[in-house]
Amino acid sequence: MARVFGTAIRRREDPRLIMGRGTYTDDIRLPGMVHVAFVRSPHAHARIVRIDASRAWAVPGVVAVWTAADLAGLGPLSTAWLIPDAQLKTVARPLLARDRVRFVGEPVAMVVAEDRYAAFDAAERVEVEYEVLPAVVDQEQAIQPGAPLLHDEAPGNIAFHWKAGNAEATQQAIAEAERSPDGVVVRQRLRNHRLIPTAMETRAAVAQFQPGTGELTVWMTSQNPHIHRFAFSALLGVPEHKLRVIAPEVGGGFGSKIAVYPEEVLVAHAARRLGRPVKWSELRRENYLATTHGRDHVQEVVLAGRRDGTLTAIHVKAIANLGAYLSTAAPGVPTILFGPIVTGPYHIPHASVEVVGVLTNTTPVDAYRGAGRPEATYLMERMVDLFAREAGLDPAEVRRRNFVARDAFPYTNAMGLQYDSGDYSRALERALELAGYQELRRSQQEARRQGRYIGIGLSSYVEVCGLGPSQTAGALGFQGGLWESALVRVHPTGRVSVYVGTSPHGQGEETTFAQVVAEELGLAVEDVDVVHGDTATTPMGWGTYGSRTTPVGGAAVALAARRVVEKARRIAAHLLEAAEQDVVFEGGRFFVRGAPERARTFQEVALQAHLAWNLPQGVEPSLEASAFYDPANFVFPFGTHVCVVEVDVETGEVRLLKYVAVDDCGRVINPLLVEGQVHGGVVQGIGQALWEYAHYDSSGQLVTGSLLDYALPKASQLPELVTDRTETPSPHNPLGVKGIGETGTIAATPAVVNAVCDALAPFGVRHLDMPLWPQRVREAVERAKGGGAGVSSSL
Repeated sequence: MARVFGTAIRRREDPRLIMGRGTYTDDIRLPGMVHVAFVRSPHAHARIVRIDASRAWAVPGVVAVWTAADLAGLGPLSTAWLIPDAQLKTVARPLLARDRVRFVGEPVAMVVAEDRYAAFDAAERVEVEYEVLPAVVDQEQAIQPGAPLLHDEAPGNIAFHWKAGNAEATQQAIAEAERSPDGVVVRQRLRNHRLIPTAMETRAAVAQFQPGTGELTVWMTSQNPHIHRFAFSALLGVPEHKLRVIAPEVGGGFGSKIAVYPEEVLVAHAARRLGRPVKWSELRRENYLATTHGRDHVQEVVLAGRRDGTLTAIHVKAIANLGAYLSTAAPGVPTILFGPIVTGPYHIPHASVEVVGVLTNTTPVDAYRGAGRPEATYLMERMVDLFAREAGLDPAEVRRRNFVARDAFPYTNAMGLQYDSGDYSRALERALELAGYQELRRSQQEARRQGRYIGIGLSSYVEVCGLGPSQTAGALGFQGGLWESALVRVHPTGRVSVYVGTSPHGQGEETTFAQVVAEELGLAVEDVDVVHGDTATTPMGWGTYGSRTTPVGGAAVALAARRVVEKARRIAAHLLEAAEQDVVFEGGRFFVRGAPERARTFQEVALQAHLAWNLPQGVEPSLEASAFYDPANFVFPFGTHVCVVEVDVETGEVRLLKYVAVDDCGRVINPLLVEGQVHGGVVQGIGQALWEYAHYDSSGQLVTGSLLDYALPKASQLPELVTDRTETPSPHNPLGVKGIGETGTIAATPAVVNAVCDALAPFGVRHLDMPLWPQRVREAVERAKGGGAGVSSSL
């Protein structure tokens, strides 16, 4: 039988999705269903003086109008990541604002009506009188004396102050480099600006309560239905065994559908309180205002080393904008998921990180594709290029000289993080080869003589993902576990159902998990069905994020399948009248070692397991097994990307000419799906570098609050992507796999910025902050021509 693990099989999910036969939350229609609209604050900071809903009640079809006063005992929301040793201030988030609103879009009232249009009409008639207060949207301004205070519990608007690494040794190494004639020290202020996830499907929830049984069912756009059930149970007081959460098709999440939000909790509450099914679907405008944003760091970075290219120390101070409240995983993103990986793929002996988490009158910030890792990689890769420029070395050579050596793994970096496996030089050399790096450098010089400005940008990264193990998560303040589970059930015909706790939403695990089980059991992929997303039918799981679904959830699937094989081997040995240790399983057949003609197929054994006419003594009927996998460590994908651009210095336009991505995600289950994940991630990373930007004005209004103003990348703006892989298996899971879903986003942003800055090097432009809009690029060139060589541009 041909191998299916490692084969490029098209996603089994796609036919129903591209033909419009999938079921999303908004597709759900239930008899007697009512609809919800929220009244949202138009102000970023204001006291609520009065709410008058009398005109809303006059709209025909209105069933309920609730404010915070109607929700006694319900809520508040709190963060799930209590960072230790950071003086964390856990500010409470009400489900509906009671006395004060703290960002534009915060819900202040909830309207329920017989149809959606009546709900929106009534919501517009709810009169709210506000006393507008001063607002602050910039994290650096928010911590200045006299800045508007968001929460009394967080003096100075500081939510936490987190430090890691050896600051004393790092500062000493930097000072030594400054004193040494051979030393090189580069300093740079970097801005990793705010982004809006913009999943194709906005958030939605439908809830139904059965008074007779006390059961509450919630359909919702969730990346982790079991965790939403856990949280809803605590918030609503509904026992978990009476609460069912279903994530049907989910049209993208990128981290924005991890958090517990007020709206979904209120929909569930309304269904129980009214005794009718309740539905809410978010508008795109609401999505931009009230669904979590990502990134938003200001970073001051110092990188030290020697003129021969050796890097010796890095210090980072980051000020992270968290928005108005601490979202579910928010404190962990700019700390635990950021600080330990700042040294990237390089052997840098000394490192220290300081992060200040700040509250502002903006939408709460939480995980967004990469979540902390893109911010760390961006600063490291920009600083390596700045260092190379200062030392007079080729940026590829600086990377080459500082990579962690292939024979140094497992390798513990200066922040105490142990990398599992890697061959960073191999990925670099392959990327340079595919890009034609030496020829590009020659062409670049020729183009400059012609008045054309070509830039070549590199980005070498290592990512920490496959989040776990649970013991580590607990030590780092995460209020939950990070294991995964799976149940493999063989039917009498030999076909298989796989029930998983993870809940994929576009990554393709319906296909890859089926490939894993088909390979383990010697079956055709078509004979394996993967079931997910329903807490009533699937085992517990901690969620789909952090590129953990395959390394952790897939490991549980593999272990469960192997347990099925072991039980089936006992039955086969009995049927073959052979010792169990003499029975070989290969290609879907059990046979006696040395006598392959004495055999039983997997299907024959499965049938006998269910008939139970002839089973070994002590073996129970049926054929299924479950597994719970708690990883021993994270996994660490890596790679190198190369971006080539041409910059029109008269207009500032950046044109992408070539993009090469060489990634290593360990063993590859399905090359086609890996390539798709890389493509999607790279596009998102390019989007941040060149176009996307969530902009608030000084009063806290989101200026880029619609798709007319928030500039997503378009296919016409992108070159053909060249992708390739190296393969370095991880020793930390039974499949040897690593994550791939976030690598493209992590690597692409610095590759593009490095390329643009390389193109502008002849003008003395040292650094430009993202996004690299034409106006910003043109102005930087004009300033440089006017004598401002080496200037940086920032908003």
